[in-house]
Amino acid sequence: MSLIGVLRTGVSGMNAQSNRISTVAENIQNSGTTGYKRSATEFSSLLIADTGAGNYNSGSVETTVRRAVSEGGTINATTSKSDLAIDGNGFFVVKDPSGAPLLTRAGNFKIDATSNTFTNAAGMTLMGYSLLNGEPSTTLNSVNDMVPISLAAVNSRATPTTAGTLSGKLPVETAPAAAGQYSKKYSVVTYDNVGTAKTLDVYLAKNADSSWSISVYDAAANPTPAGATPSLPAGAALATTAVGFNAQGQITGTGVAGSGTYTGPKSLTLTVPGGQSTTFDLSGLTQLAGDYAVAGTANGKAPAAVTGTSFGADGTVYATFDDGSRLAAFRVPLATVPSADNLEPRSGNVYRPTVDSGNIQVGFASEGGRGTIKSGALEQSNVDVSTELTAMIESQSTYTANSKVFTTGNEMLDTLMNLKR
Repeated sequence: MSLIGVLRTGVSGMNAQSNRISTVAENIQNSGTTGYKRSATEFSSLLIADTGAGNYNSGSVETTVRRAVSEGGTINATTSKSDLAIDGNGFFVVKDPSGAPLLTRAGNFKIDATSNTFTNAAGMTLMGYSLLNGEPSTTLNSVNDMVPISLAAVNSRATPTTAGTLSGKLPVETAPAAAGQYSKKYSVVTYDNVGTAKTLDVYLAKNADSSWSISVYDAAANPTPAGATPSLPAGAALATTAVGFNAQGQITGTGVAGSGTYTGPKSLTLTVPGGQSTTFDLSGLTQLAGDYAVAGTANGKAPAAVTGTSFGADGTVYATFDDGSRLAAFRVPLATVPSADNLEPRSGNVYRPTVDSGNIQVGFASEGGRGTIKSGALEQSNVDVSTELTAMIESQSTYTANSKVFTTGNEMLDTLMNLKR
């Protein structure tokens, strides 16, 4: 047995416990860090071959630091809707201030006042896919096509009219209207491409064959002529059709007024001035006894400002507007790797894929074994402080014992050296 070997072994033991106490210290200081994953120091022996029978060469101990990245923490509710927690597998994709893509479980996101993006406490920007141009095409093994979740992209919006309805009862007793005149007039408000309200005047005229002609005019460009005679405007109509009814008063379809054949589509299509092609559904019209009871609707909205956001369990980010409506604007994906415990930790409670962790795969919540996204909640650190304190005491005791080995070996070496004197 070599006394030098004893010294080496004692130093090796102290170094190993130094590594262990370092991970314990890091775990304890991050016990309150959102989404933090604890580290653990694992030991393995390093033996040196004996030089002969009766001789023993003491070896050393090696340490390996592992992180329990795949071990989830407790999910606690919060008062902020932008706090996000993953219940199950997966990571949020974020970018650091330099633009490098990284993975994290820390979902304490807030809206950055400068960029209007969602950033967490470490300054990492939440990434996702825009839904403003339709459902995204996900690249399974890359995050390069993701964009920051930003309210600036939907700060305000106008919804043009694209569909409407005319429904209700037309009185069968109404006398036919003279040429160029109408029996009843209604108005419907629609919206153009920039959200300006456009009033459409709907003129109903009873025909001699018991059908009804429907003519739609732009109210601003074709006001109703003044006077007692109910005359149609002089300008061109945006659209005109005639609707026919059967003996039971139910609509049979559309056609040319006076033709007696009304089997066309039960709808009327026109273009809103400055807006979109809009189809009014006429299938709800009837011709029955009694008074007029006509209703008209049209979709579309005037410009509205964003007042907040909400998150769905599937990762959909909704922008809410001051008129009470909401819009699916983005979708937050979840990334996975084959071996999460082998991800490389980086500053800011984030991780980077390595050769040992495997490449990332991108998908959405509840797909392919991924967890769900909980809004108004945060995943806590998976550190158990009591366990760490126990490990700290053990490490301290073992370090002291190794130091005694080193001290004893050193004293024995001094005794050996003094034999010469």
